Amino acid sequence: MQFCQWLEKLLDKPGRAGQYSTAMPASKRRRMFALGALALGAFGIGLTEFVVVGLLGPLGDDLHVSISTAGLLVTGYAASVAIGAPLMTAAGTRLPRKTMLVILMSLFIAGNVLAAKAPDYGVLMTGRVVSALCHGAFMGIGPIMAAGLVAPERRSRAIALMMTGLTLSNVVGVPFGTALGQQLGWRAAFWGIAIIGAVSLTAIIAFVPSRPGDSGGSLRTELAVFRRPQVWRVLTITMLGWGAAYAAITFLEPILTRVSGFDTAAVPWLLILFGIGLTCGNLLGGRLADRALMPTLYGTVIAATAALAVFAFAAQHVVSAAIMVFVLGAAGFAMVPVFQTRVMDVAKEAPALASSVNAAAFNVGIALSAWFGGLAIDGGLGLIAPVWIGVALGLAALVVAAASGAADRRTSTRPSSALAASHSGA
Repeated sequence: MQFCQWLEKLLDKPGRAGQYSTAMPASKRRRMFALGALALGAFGIGLTEFVVVGLLGPLGDDLHVSISTAGLLVTGYAASVAIGAPLMTAAGTRLPRKTMLVILMSLFIAGNVLAAKAPDYGVLMTGRVVSALCHGAFMGIGPIMAAGLVAPERRSRAIALMMTGLTLSNVVGVPFGTALGQQLGWRAAFWGIAIIGAVSLTAIIAFVPSRPGDSGGSLRTELAVFRRPQVWRVLTITMLGWGAAYAAITFLEPILTRVSGFDTAAVPWLLILFGIGLTCGNLLGGRLADRALMPTLYGTVIAATAALAVFAFAAQHVVSAAIMVFVLGAAGFAMVPVFQTRVMDVAKEAPALASSVNAAAFNVGIALSAWFGGLAIDGGLGLIAPVWIGVALGLAALVVAAASGAADRRTSTRPSSALAASHSGA
């Protein structure tokens, strides 16, 4: 009941004295189900990306490849997301966005079915690549559709609600998918994901509204927004900010076991705690961004960077490390709806391609931070070194954010300055 009331607050303006009817009108219910359909799609996508991590051993044994080779299924997926996001979005610029979502989710289902039936490693990798092609474009177009379901002052919360599917995939989906794959074979995990995709596809068709003219327009229009320095600043903030967060996340398991001293059996529970932090931070970031976008952007980047700095010291002790696992998740994912809203603002005339490229920027940030962190560890700097690399990336993101805010202020004062000049000339 409370969740329904929260959704009603999101989907409509509050009534007298802040009271909300527990019986939603049909239009509100449809919008609620539409947001749920988008969130379920995000849940399936998040599950597809990360469930392989817990199944590398069974995969390697069954397909007769090494663990390191099996690990390339994660790398190949991330690379395909970064490359496929702009390409898939560009290919579908003239299509209505709902039609594009249907195509993407169909591709997602096909990729997972191919993975589930794969007779060898090469076919499995192909299935992963096919699934990844839909990831970035879906996570770029989906937030635009989610924001369009609510009033403008509630769009960040709607984006955060959709992204909750992604966070819950880490809290619930990945552990469940791993257990399913270990008990019934790794193929069962991919069949389960395909079923989730089919349910999401059905819900998208049934509930996500089609609007006249709801498409990205021409490719030239979508590409034109990349002439704006502000678009590139936001993409850079996303890459650096999310790279900062993932500098610690990538190496969280060895830090917790080798530095903090946790037993290996405790790691899944700590990852659940981390996932709960992701979910809480995501919803909080969306709510704050609707109130004041740029202050929230500064605040979330500062919070994530500060959390990393504290974790570098807190990781030495079991209790403080456990607390900071939750804080890292909350502070890191609070940035996500903020960055997504910001890129939609600076590319508001044609946001689809920019939003998808922003989704790719998240994955570029992950890849860069993991690479730098790995170099630091291989160089003998220790497991905490990637955390300090994250702090450096966070500070760099804050510098770019400050430059973006300064550019906004210059743009807003330019018309008034020109008007004053014309008056003085008169």
